Amino acid sequence: MQTILVFGSTGQVAQEIQSLRNEHQNYHFEFIGREKINFESKKDIDTFFQEKIPNETIGLINAVAYTAVDLAETESDKAHLVNAEAPALMAEYTRRLGIKLFHFSTDFVFDGLKPTPYKENDEKNPLSVYGKTKSIGEDLVLERDPNAIVIRTSWVYSKYGKNFLKTMVRLAKEKEQVSVVDDQIGTPTWAKDLAKLGIQALASDQSGIFHFSNEGVASWYDFAYEIISRVNPNCRVLPIPSEAYPTPAKRPSYSVLSKKKTRESFSTESIHWKERVSIVLDQLNC
Repeated sequence: MQTILVFGSTGQVAQEIQSLRNEHQNYHFEFIGREKINFESKKDIDTFFQEKIPNETIGLINAVAYTAVDLAETESDKAHLVNAEAPALMAEYTRRLGIKLFHFSTDFVFDGLKPTPYKENDEKNPLSVYGKTKSIGEDLVLERDPNAIVIRTSWVYSKYGKNFLKTMVRLAKEKEQVSVVDDQIGTPTWAKDLAKLGIQALASDQSGIFHFSNEGVASWYDFAYEIISRVNPNCRVLPIPSEAYPTPAKRPSYSVLSKKKTRESFSTESIHWKERVSIVLDQLNC
């Protein structure tokens, strides 16, 4: 049976892929976490590809990333290693072994100054160390393996792990009011939709950069209001400017992604982000 490797076994996308295994019984999925590979170690990555990779492997979904956006400002070397150097090494091996590579990137590669949704070929200008390392990573991946697929996405959430939606659910139960910035605009994305796209993309002949998120546009305030108003209508959600909530890393003020190329290349569902939020809140019994 053909094997799909998933690097990053505990992340949101990887756990959603695990939930989809019964729908894809023609594949064997093998989840590789940090207990098997230290993704900060080139030696560990080399050893895996040289000695441990299953012979029948046809695809690799790289869901490993250094995503602590603010901490990356002071841990730039570590962020660069995980977000740029490690994926580049993976791409060298996938090209050499004829394995299809699917790699995740981010809307943070853009500076947010464009007033309309970003297309795949728009100029990059990341504002943070995290965004810079992800930008370098996607360039290196496609340089080392031109057959790879890079998906930029935004504001990922699910019922798994730590994410904005689950934080808002907790705060709605603990607080009488919550303040959330309303001048950073993007689109929330359900990790399960990314998981579906990753599995589908590995069977395609596509390559290069694509954008994917759910449909619609929101501020973080809009996202929070949608969650909190359902979990606890008595909890007030207050909009505030980014200046009132300073962070070490600067975020793009507008990072909506154009999905036109992805819709034309893959059979993705065009579902509004509010519908997906409702599903996950159901899963969390909210």
